[in-house]
Amino acid sequence: MGPCPLPCSVRRTYVPGVFCNELGKEARDVCLRRNRRAPQALAGGGGGSGRPGAGQQERAERGGDLPIGTPVAFEAAFGWGWLVELLDDYGFEPHLVHPSRCKAIASARLKNDKVDAHILAQLLRADLLPEAWIAPPAVRQLRARLRHRIQLVRLRTLLRNRIHAVLADHGHDRAEGCWSGPGRQWLAGLELPAASREVIDDCLGMIDALQAPIDRLDVEVRAHAKADPRVRVLTRLPGVGELTALVILAEIGDISRFGSARKLAAWAGLTPTVRGSDLTVRHGHISKQGSTWLRWILCEAAQTAKRSPQFAATYQAIARRRGKKIATTAVARKLLTRAYHLLTDFETTDNGVATTATVTTCMPDRHRAGPKTGRITKPRASSQNRMSRPSRAR
Repeated sequence: MGPCPLPCSVRRTYVPGVFCNELGKEARDVCLRRNRRAPQALAGGGGGSGRPGAGQQERAERGGDLPIGTPVAFEAAFGWGWLVELLDDYGFEPHLVHPSRCKAIASARLKNDKVDAHILAQLLRADLLPEAWIAPPAVRQLRARLRHRIQLVRLRTLLRNRIHAVLADHGHDRAEGCWSGPGRQWLAGLELPAASREVIDDCLGMIDALQAPIDRLDVEVRAHAKADPRVRVLTRLPGVGELTALVILAEIGDISRFGSARKLAAWAGLTPTVRGSDLTVRHGHISKQGSTWLRWILCEAAQTAKRSPQFAATYQAIARRRGKKIATTAVARKLLTRAYHLLTDFETTDNGVATTATVTTCMPDRHRAGPKTGRITKPRASSQNRMSRPSRAR
């Protein structure tokens, strides 16, 4: 049998690969857009099947020139998961490079495949490679299942909005809804033009077809939520249900990667951008880096949490000064901060037994005992400028 062809999405993706061993530093570039035998090149051998999952024994028998445990660096691109599995199967050590943070490649005057591979090799040798976390296969599968369920629900919502738009064009509306039994009968009894009737019937047919996979995924999500004790911990937060808790856990992954709640918020893209020079500091909107799914689910939970007693006062105060959207984003960050403390406390306690620290994390700041240890308020830059200026002689 010939070599296993790469998926179409991978063949159109360029991943510069770098292989470095301890004896001789070697940079080897693999362009997946033009090289259909990329698995053989990645394995360091000549012929053979080159299929993912070949195993370390087969690679050793083929006499590759790269020893097991060789570090491999490649840029994060669309569809990089199969490459990580392939490198792990061959016994290599994969390093996923953060593209936007690899300034040595982004700012290079001469940029091509060979130069990029050599730059990655130099950064990997000096331990200066900006790496991204490679989630375990179980976490990636959980992400895929949850995102699939969310996308199906979004598609169903799009079809329902399409039906509402057709009804609005003809002046029809039903306050009780159109998706129950009486609502379907009401839709069927409307006198509409032929084209509008076809649009409504087709949308209803696709909505009915989507209901079966959505129900199946809901059952799987509930079963996974019952098996994970961390979900029960996160559902203590207002506005956080089982689905929201699972999305938070799947997108964050290992909570021990983050040294503080502020670092987690920065990774999630919920911290403001900062442009500072000398004593002048300007804060912009949130960076929106990191997982878009995590930011979305936190903002959805914040829509309910902002009405709870724990966040209502903070939301109203920020909404008066900055507006409702910014206030909702601020509540989303507070939810993420409390989720961080809940998860870290759960990891440190034995078998997830609630302690005093775990309980007080869920309480509002004004109800906690002891002195406040919040962020220290610094004077404004303009005040510092006035204080640092020497007084003029009169």
